[in-house]
Amino acid sequence: MTAALSITPSLQPRPFLKWAGGKGRLLSQYEPFLPMAIDTYYEPFLGGGAVFFYLVGRIRRAVLGDINPELVNVYCCVRDDVEALIRHLRHHQRWHSPDYYYHVRQQRALPTAIERAARLIYLNKTCYNGLYRENSQGHFNVPVGNYKNPAICDASLLRTASAALQIAEIQTFSFDKLAERSLSPRDFVYFDPPYHPISSTSSFTGYSRHGFTGADQERLAQLFRTLAAQGQRVMLSNSDCELIRELYRGFTQHPILAARAINSRAGRRGKISELLITSP
Repeated sequence: MTAALSITPSLQPRPFLKWAGGKGRLLSQYEPFLPMAIDTYYEPFLGGGAVFFYLVGRIRRAVLGDINPELVNVYCCVRDDVEALIRHLRHHQRWHSPDYYYHVRQQRALPTAIERAARLIYLNKTCYNGLYRENSQGHFNVPVGNYKNPAICDASLLRTASAALQIAEIQTFSFDKLAERSLSPRDFVYFDPPYHPISSTSSFTGYSRHGFTGADQERLAQLFRTLAAQGQRVMLSNSDCELIRELYRGFTQHPILAARAINSRAGRRGKISELLITSP
């Protein structure tokens, strides 16, 4: 079995993507509920990967996934060919401008996995607020951000992430595929789904063309209950709202204070309560 990565202060991996709803600033609140040793870590809503990178020194192996194939491709390229990816990102960095951004955003069907990965990272680093959003055709449609000197290619960060990802199996899959896995009590599952909207104006369903519905939330809660009943260690983050509290009734629900980062008005980006739900 693959050994856990040896982490030192100079080799602490961090997310290489800006991600709306990323958990980097919440990890100190999550820490009391995180295991100290994990055989296999499962995360099917990968996003920016903050929890995985934080835990990697405690993990022997990982199964990471997402329903978004372009995001999965990025992680595979960082793991498998980070130097080629860095070369492509340096090219984007040299040419970056608003006009260049929209030229790259319009590109479709790039011929190689590395080119597609570099495109996504470039757009992520230069788009408005690091937001990932697709239209109904599955095309990225976020406008360019107003940055003076965006960090498009952080080679050291990417190389450190690549080292961390060597323990990971990375696939495109839906969360319900975990029901087909044979898990051990020494494993740990973390779910970070698209949050259920807490108001009529807070719904964000454009992460992929498929959206994430109330019915999906119910299916996820059922899987959480099934895994917990089997003795698995399971943790989930979601909105602090009536539906989520009801779906996870009977489990420990920890209030977490998070910054609201996505709002068109800066004055409305204050603290908001979320829930961190853990199995016994």
